[in-house]
Formats: sequence, C-alpha cells, structure tokens
Amino acid sequence: MTNQDLLAVAKEFGSPVYVYDAEKIAFQYNRLKNAFSEVKDLRIHYAVKALSNISILKFLNSMGCGLDTVSVQEVMLGLKAGVDPKDIIYTPNGVSLEEIEEVVELGAQINIDNLSILEQFGAKHPEVPVCIRINPHILAGGNAKISVGHVDSKFGISIHQMPLLLRIVENTGMNINGIHMHTGSDILDIEVFLRASEILFDSAKNFKNLEFLDFGSGFKVPYTEGDIETDIEELGEKLTHRFHDFCKDYGRELTLVFEPGKFLVSEAGKFLAKVNVIKQTTSTVFAGVDTGFNHLIRPMFYGSHHDIHNISNPEGKQRFYSVVGYICETDTFANNRRIAEITEGDILAFSNAGAYSFSMASNFNSRFRPAEVLWYKDKAHLIRERETFEDLLRHQVIIDLGPPASE
Repeated sequence: MTNQDLLAVAKEFGSPVYVYDAEKIAFQYNRLKNAFSEVKDLRIHYAVKALSNISILKFLNSMGCGLDTVSVQEVMLGLKAGVDPKDIIYTPNGVSLEEIEEVVELGAQINIDNLSILEQFGAKHPEVPVCIRINPHILAGGNAKISVGHVDSKFGISIHQMPLLLRIVENTGMNINGIHMHTGSDILDIEVFLRASEILFDSAKNFKNLEFLDFGSGFKVPYTEGDIETDIEELGEKLTHRFHDFCKDYGRELTLVFEPGKFLVSEAGKFLAKVNVIKQTTSTVFAGVDTGFNHLIRPMFYGSHHDIHNISNPEGKQRFYSVVGYICETDTFANNRRIAEITEGDILAFSNAGAYSFSMASNFNSRFRPAEVLWYKDKAHLIRERETFEDLLRHQVIIDLGPPASE
C-alpha cells in the first residue's frame, strides 16, 4: 500500500480507520511455512486474539491456516468463518469447566493449562483428546509484560509439577494427544527458544499416544527500520533437525504446530488518524489526533513503539512532536518523535497496527470504534463498519426511575 492508497482509504472511510494489507499477511504465512518446509506435517494456527475480524479469519483459512483460540466466542467466530472445528485449538486460561465443555460440543481441540481443571475434565470426559500446556520457565522475550513463561506466570502447568500431572492422567485414564508450550512474545535469541523446546521434547516422552507438539509462537517483528526480529529461517533450520530426531526416537511422525498472531498480522496493519490540533507549549509541540488509547492502547499498556508517519506531507521538514489523543486521560502515543512537519488536517499513519489494536479497542469516553478495511488485490474492502451512536445504545436498557423519594 502506498501513501496515496492510504490517503484514499481515509478519504473514503473516514478516520480513524484500521487498514490491513492482505499481501503482507500472506507473505508472513508463507515465510513461516517455507522455513519449515522440511517438516512433513506442519500446522499453523493463527492466534485469533491478535485480530479477530471474520474476514481476516476467512482469508487465512483460505491459505490452509487453522486457528488458536482462547475463548468459546473465538471458537464460534472461527466456525462462523468456515473453519473446520478440527483445525481449531482452544487454549483458555482461568475459564470454567462449563466453558470447556461448551467447546467440546463444538468439536475443537482442547488444551488445558492447570491441574485442577485437568483432573475435573479427565474424570468426566476421559475419552476426549486433550492437549496439555506446560510452562517451561524460560523467557524467550525481553518484555516482562508480554512474557508468559516465567515462574510466576498464570499460564501453563509448571514442568516441576509433571509427577502430579502424570498421576492425574493415569488415575483418570484420559487421552493426551498433544503437548504445548508458549514462552511469550518477542523472541530474540533462537538458542533460548530451542532450550525451551528441549523441555517440551522431554515432557512429551512421558506420553505414548501423542499426535502433535505445539511450540506456540511469540516471534518478534520489527517495529522500526533496522529493528531486530526473530530469524525464522534459522529457527526453521535448527528446530526442524531436532524435531526429526525426536520423532525418530519417539517411533512415529508427529505434527509440528505453531500459533503465530502478531507475526502474521502486525506489520500488515496501519492505523490512520487525522490531526485535530497543533498545540505548542513552552517546551513541547503536541499533535492532537482524532483517536486515543481507546483505539490503540499498546503504547500506553505495553510501552510498545509504533512508527508514526505523516502521509499527507511525507517529504516535509522533520520536526519534533509529541503525538497525543483526544481521550480525557493521558494517552501519549509518542514523546518528542521526529515526524515530517504536521499541520492540522494531516493524516498520520501508525505502523504495526495489525495486532492487538482493534481487538483491544473500547468505547471509553463513549467514542465509537473505527472501521476496518482490508487492502486486497489493490482495492480497499470494508470489513467492519464504523460504529454509530445507535451501537452505543444497542444493549442498554433505559428506564425512568424518576427523582428519589423525599424524606
């Protein structure tokens, strides 16, 4: 997508607006497939939580991609998108046994990450195949806010609880068909990920009827020009070799599974916002835009960096701006960032807005959630309408209580 394409999208659909490049999503999907081309049975399950628009799910599924889901609602979205339930993995955290049983009825693969639910589920449904999510206690990324493999993480069953886990499986007679791990996001060091993989392999030896090993994801994408990213090709070469050795020792070929979310959609997304006002103080020039953390919370929530480009004046003189939102809270997207000179009415494009942007959006300050657009075959396709005031009222029950009774 060119700047002119993006400006045309903003003109047609208004701002703020999310725009996703289908070609980039396909490129990332095929890049991961090619890195593991020597694996006989590779399955890629897209992490729905990153971007759950049904059109995106349908597009990925058209290329052969399954889904990784964390709620019964995400499972239902996948089914609505036409995904075969056998291609959906359900990996919740902290949900009730009743929700897991709902998903069983829908036909998705169950992945359980705590001993209490594992025992309850095994006692009631020993015939249902279950994957187990382990916590390897290895951090593959550097950001504590997005790492889930640390010792105090709420995710996964600790590898140190393996004896108890095995006792539960033996007592219930349940069918364990997969082992899963996830170490968190922004993997920088391939060797750290490979060490975590060895823990997964060691855990898998305890189960005789496995069908797949799920290595999660967490691959780092570049957030700015020259930024480091996970070397997928190196990982593919090294992990493929080790996976083949394990399967040989295990006695049969298993399926290798990945669950990328951000890796597939982050770089494909642009978030376009219009500059409402330029405000200069004694020390700072603010560019106030028609959005806030209600639409893009990652900079405030995770401290994440998003490149910001003035696509209305890309060749303008570089000046320093603090880009802030219109929310009645502190919602600073960037402090003293070098951006081509901005004037009121310009359109700013935020990069890496494909993952955890719309999916974490809200109606804070009673603002509408933006439209979503898919750029596919050099054409903009509306895949979600902008909300209206009627949407804000849709589920409210308005009652007239009158004034309080006087004493």
